[in-house]
Amino acid sequence: MAQEQPVLVHLCPTDDWTAATVSGEVRPESLASVGFVHLSTPEQVHLPANRLFRGREDLVLLHIDVSRLDSPIRWELGVATDPESMLFPHLYGALPVGAVINVTSYRPSADGSFPAAGGSPGE
Repeated sequence: MAQEQPVLVHLCPTDDWTAATVSGEVRPESLASVGFVHLSTPEQVHLPANRLFRGREDLVLLHIDVSRLDSPIRWELGVATDPESMLFPHLYGALPVGAVINVTSYRPSADGSFPAAGGSPGE
């Protein structure tokens, strides 16, 4: 029996997603600077959200069907402050709009922080 692929997410400003729907792909600055697009599991997305986007209310989560990707995903260590041994998925190529199966708003709590899985961002 085939194992079901997980849904991964990419966090970005709404304006970046709007631009991607015109160009056909998401190409964040990280693709040029480090060679990959940062992805997360839904359970770990709050870590980069709090590190990079605390308090921002213009974010969306792009839910990605990994079977629709043409570029490889590698699971690699994040930053030193992440939980020990936690690996993050990195997409080594642009993220095609066609791989995005859902787009949801991702808003912080009243204090500006993004809650861990089980919390309710923006509620």
